[in-house]
Amino acid sequence: MNTINIGIIGAGRIGKVHAENLVMRVPGANVIAVADVNLPAAQELGAKLQISAAMEDYRLILSNPDVQAVVICSATNTHSQIIMEAAQAGKHIFCEKPIDFDLSRIDSALTAVEQANVKLQIGFNRRFDPNFARVREAIVNGEIGAPHLMHIISRDPAPPPISYVKVSGGLFLDMAIHDFDMARFLIGDEVDEIYTVAGVKVDPAIGEAGDIDTAFTVLKFRNGVTGTIDNSRKAVYGYDQRVEVFGSGGAIQTENEYPNTATISTGQHIRRDLPLNFFMERYTRSFVNEMNAFIDAVIHDKPTPVTGHDGRVPVVMGIAAKKSYLEGRPVKLSEIG
Repeated sequence: MNTINIGIIGAGRIGKVHAENLVMRVPGANVIAVADVNLPAAQELGAKLQISAAMEDYRLILSNPDVQAVVICSATNTHSQIIMEAAQAGKHIFCEKPIDFDLSRIDSALTAVEQANVKLQIGFNRRFDPNFARVREAIVNGEIGAPHLMHIISRDPAPPPISYVKVSGGLFLDMAIHDFDMARFLIGDEVDEIYTVAGVKVDPAIGEAGDIDTAFTVLKFRNGVTGTIDNSRKAVYGYDQRVEVFGSGGAIQTENEYPNTATISTGQHIRRDLPLNFFMERYTRSFVNEMNAFIDAVIHDKPTPVTGHDGRVPVVMGIAAKKSYLEGRPVKLSEIG
């Protein structure tokens, strides 16, 4: 097998990104169908990328014997169900995060995948960002000695619409879930305990919707490393994505990415343009890299680099972080399940 026939389920923002990358930038991928509950969206995407079949019902993709793998980019509340159905149909699966907000439904989906013996990769694309991958490499290679402290800064340029906040699962399961995964990826160990302080600093409407927009989370890893994550829904200067890991033999840190490397020097200031302002720009390469990894795993029958277990644990961490915030105490992940 050197080419995989793929069906895209979901033609929204991230579905468009994955479809375009698979069609134009990922060798071995052959997108033959796209489905969306909004049929015109599927048809528009299909026409743009010359995908032969566009439909409203994703089950038509699952029943197509020519489709070997599916990329699930639909609404979060559909992920676990579609994973189960895709597994039962014998399709390999790439699914955007999170698998579900409910751990029992996640477990049912993962059981279906295991029973069907199909591959599953979860869309934590930041693992495939060259900057963060280099931090992980430095830790694995011992370039900074044994890690002691890790700090992740993850701040959005602007909060999402309140309509999205209400269905997103909240900051911990929507935004910070990427950072929970990144923490595990970088340190290479599991988190034992989480303590979070948080509040509403950006928009009172977010609080009225039952969520928070600003959080600081402390992670206690099993191996003794201490990690911290700070999240904000609004950084006025742009998309703020930085990491530092400090160890016994040194430290490694990443900076934000910018549209150019130019600096302007005058008698009053030294300045540069603002950082890239949106995740679609900041993580362009990572989206391509993660799809290349998925297709490679399917073609060469290798384990996927981001497993179902990797998809489950950050949800547990998100639930623990919220529980810590609400109860004002550290929460062990073993309390959640």
